[in-house]
Amino acid sequence: MPIDLETEHVGKQYAGQPAVKDLSFTVERGSFFSILGPSGCGKTTLLRMIVGFLTPDAGQIQIGGKPMSGVAPNQRPVNMVFQHLALFPMMSVGENVGYGLARRGLPRADIAKRVAAMLERVSLPGMQDKRVDQLSGGQRQRVAIARSLVLEPTLLLLDEPLGALDLKLREHMKIELKQLQADFGTTFVYITHDQSEALVLSDRVAVMNAGSFEQVGTPQQLYYQPQTPFVAGFVGANNRLSGRATQVDASGQNSVVTLTTGPGLTLRARPMGGLRPDQAVEAFVRPEAISLARNPAELPANHPSHSGQVESLLFDGANSAVLLREARTRTEFRIALPQTGRFADLCIGETVAFSFDPQHAVCFAATGTKEEARADAS
Repeated sequence: MPIDLETEHVGKQYAGQPAVKDLSFTVERGSFFSILGPSGCGKTTLLRMIVGFLTPDAGQIQIGGKPMSGVAPNQRPVNMVFQHLALFPMMSVGENVGYGLARRGLPRADIAKRVAAMLERVSLPGMQDKRVDQLSGGQRQRVAIARSLVLEPTLLLLDEPLGALDLKLREHMKIELKQLQADFGTTFVYITHDQSEALVLSDRVAVMNAGSFEQVGTPQQLYYQPQTPFVAGFVGANNRLSGRATQVDASGQNSVVTLTTGPGLTLRARPMGGLRPDQAVEAFVRPEAISLARNPAELPANHPSHSGQVESLLFDGANSAVLLREARTRTEFRIALPQTGRFADLCIGETVAFSFDPQHAVCFAATGTKEEARADAS
């Protein structure tokens, strides 16, 4: 597959502090590539270097196979959609969409034809004469995308474009964006701190932390096979448990590490990287990976089981959860509430059993960095 964006050892510093560190990656033509990370991790700095607003201190950026060193932003085959859209309120929809074409000196008849065709493709037919302030939030979003795509850029860069929308419209626009990208086949590079947006929209996601990429992969790889504690803590909800490895069995296909947490709870998980006994470790287990039962005999016999007391019930429809405390150590677990209705009458204070497959939990050597603590808090 041809490559539309390639960075080679790109770096940028501010006042001697690295904002982007030695980044090398590629984005395939026609793909939806997201850069996901918390505020201050370097996402926007990287985006501004790609578009040409900032010059890298080191490394090279290529777009469409051509080096961008010394190429001005308005000469690069890229366009941007910002969080606040930056539409011109004094112009009509048609004038907004055709603005870049007019700057290029195209004849009015050609501009009108291309604007009409573009508005048709973004589901805004015949709206050329509408004022921007007459449009809904979703319609304004489509106008901003149309204005960028009408110029036929190699790359469309989107910087937190859904951040200013309300929740319901944001969910709707995820579907719209994914469909638009598939319809146009333009390469999208999407910047976000919202893991849901990145997972839903993307072919591949780069998780960024402190100026570097922790992991690049498909949404499924990041969710089910995190390669670092930061990725495990930042992507999706997780129960995070710190402790010390007491036994490591790496002899078979299903390697397992046994760990004991600070309060004295013994658990088993899949080791990520070479772990050794008596090493400080951190285990992560997702709420939906934990099975819940009123009778321990209902749980899989080959999975270690525990008992706990229901502390809180968090109702959110399909995403409802139970917070419970393990009976002996009082360790807190968040468990996804099964949607079968078997636990519809679950009560606060009730004692239940729970277990999880050790292969559905991951365990890393503990590092205890501030970045990982921030990922866990997110």
